[in-house]
Amino acid sequence: MSSTTRRSTTPAKPRVSLQGTLRRIRLFATDVDGVLTDAGMYYSESGDEWKKFNTRDGMGIKLLQKAGILTAIITQESTKIVMRRAQKLTIPEVHQGVYDKLALLKELIVRHGLTMEQVAYIGDDVNDLQALRAVGFSASPADGMPPVLKTVRYVCKHKGGEGAVREVADLILAARQSR
Repeated sequence: MSSTTRRSTTPAKPRVSLQGTLRRIRLFATDVDGVLTDAGMYYSESGDEWKKFNTRDGMGIKLLQKAGILTAIITQESTKIVMRRAQKLTIPEVHQGVYDKLALLKELIVRHGLTMEQVAYIGDDVNDLQALRAVGFSASPADGMPPVLKTVRYVCKHKGGEGAVREVADLILAARQSR
């Protein structure tokens, strides 16, 4: 056997820096349970359902919108609570009851004239994996499921419902300001 190493004739695709990736973002999409919330589902004796949202995450979404970034919610759940939160934050793309999140993202990029490289997506569980693998920038809250944590480009310092969305929003906004 030869001691020389064979090199591929195909040049390696250069990996874009994190800052470069974040500067390209034009669409920020997020899951809800475990990302915008702490993944808890709270029920009252009378059957009412509650979710706790973090106001700082909401401000992060508002700051992204102010910077001209399209915002979206994509979730398998379908609740009035999520719709009310989305309306309060004036999120223009709210998609509930979605089982194929990647297909929906593809629809969004076509409709808005974007590419997958211009999409940031934050998710926390296995139903987010296809979308996370396809986008330009993927993130998970610190308490995301292990397969998600292994897949994403960025693992937040904060947990879901405790500032993870704001953390990602701040990263995107800081990268845009550092031009």
